[in-house]
Amino acid sequence: MKPPARTIFLLAILEMTVLVVGFIITSGIESGLEYKEIILSSAGFTIIAFFALIIFFRGRHKELASQTMHTLVAISLKFLAELIFAFLWFFVGKKTGISSVVLFFVLYLTFTLFSVMVILKTLKSKSLE
Repeated sequence: MKPPARTIFLLAILEMTVLVVGFIITSGIESGLEYKEIILSSAGFTIIAFFALIIFFRGRHKELASQTMHTLVAISLKFLAELIFAFLWFFVGKKTGISSVVLFFVLYLTFTLFSVMVILKTLKSKSLE
C-alpha cells in the first residue's frame, strides 16, 4: 500500500478507535459527555488532519523547493483550521464544561501527534533538501 493510502487508512482506524472508546466512556461511566460531542469533535479533527496530510503528500511529488512549501502550508493550515474549530467549539457551541474542554484537548493532542508522527516518519525516509 502506498504511504498516502496507508496513512489515510491509519487515520480511519484512529477515528474508529476514538469513537469506540468514546462510546464505552459515555455508556459505562457518568462523565458528563454526550456521544454526539465525541462524534462531532473527532470528525472535525479527522477532517482537518485528512486535508493537512493530503496537502503534505501532494507536495512530496513536487520539486524540492515546493516540497518545503507544501509541508509548511499543511502544518500552518492544520493549525489555523484547529484554531477556527476551537473558536466554534468553545464560543459558538458554548462547550465550556470541564468534560468538553478535556475532550477537546485530548482529541487535539491525539490527532496532532498522529499528523506529526506521519510527517516525521515520511521526512525521515526522504528528507527535504
